[in-house]
Amino acid sequence: MHSGLDAFLVVGDVYRRDTIDRSHYPIFHQMEAVQLFSNHELFRNIKDGESFQLFEEGHRTAHKQETHTMEAAKLVEFSLKQVLTKLINHLFGDGLEVRWVDCYFPFTHPSFEMEIKYQGEWIEILGCGVMEQQLVNSAGVQDKIGWAFGLGLERLAMILYDIPDIRLFWSEDDRFLKQFCIPHIDQNIKFQPLSKYPPLINDIAFWLPSEKYSENDFCELVRNIGGDLVEKVDLIDKFTHPKTKKVSHCYRITYRHFERTLSQEEVHNVHQAIQKSAVKELGVEGRF
Repeated sequence: MHSGLDAFLVVGDVYRRDTIDRSHYPIFHQMEAVQLFSNHELFRNIKDGESFQLFEEGHRTAHKQETHTMEAAKLVEFSLKQVLTKLINHLFGDGLEVRWVDCYFPFTHPSFEMEIKYQGEWIEILGCGVMEQQLVNSAGVQDKIGWAFGLGLERLAMILYDIPDIRLFWSEDDRFLKQFCIPHIDQNIKFQPLSKYPPLINDIAFWLPSEKYSENDFCELVRNIGGDLVEKVDLIDKFTHPKTKKVSHCYRITYRHFERTLSQEEVHNVHQAIQKSAVKELGVEGRF
């Protein structure tokens, strides 16, 4: 924005701590978009639009920021939802049922999550909203107002191509990669499952420390040690001791490799390393 761009896309890596399952991974790729409007651009197709303004000294409500007029906020929101609806119809086909869920993001207000009804289920596609004017002003564009959205590319590809596990995006297996070597970008692709190697499942239970325990800490520890051998981690049981009031968690860790069959000995060594590290790093008391 500071360089003078009014409409642009940015694609980059995102790193975050997360629970482990088939649709969550500590790194993914996100595409973000911004569109800015001047007073003339926003109101030029509105009857008597020259009488409307972008800004006012008002109050923040659920529908607008304190510096935006209601007319400007609603037109920006309309533009955003129209663009995203056209994008989703282009990707998935016309007639898709769409709904908007009010939510919170730190850089937009009002903010929404876009959900689509796909194969009988509501699926979150992306987050979006009217950009916080303070952010726009900080880029030296005080005379404009805009919207932004961000979508996870792996999540979108998983839905479009029926890819069942996000870890596949880091696979070097030709049986996966060659499925996406196509002569034309609009060619329809549906993921063909690779030969299914069997999972190995191991449970781990421990007493939680009295404070400063986070499930995300444990998931991060498991991922750091097990890497892509870990397909998912499920919390399968919680128990509070009736006398001591100590809390116990039991997690089920599913190990699976996409390109070969894992041995129980290999998984046992990884699982033991997770147990020892959980005691040392997280301060838990093992029940193993």
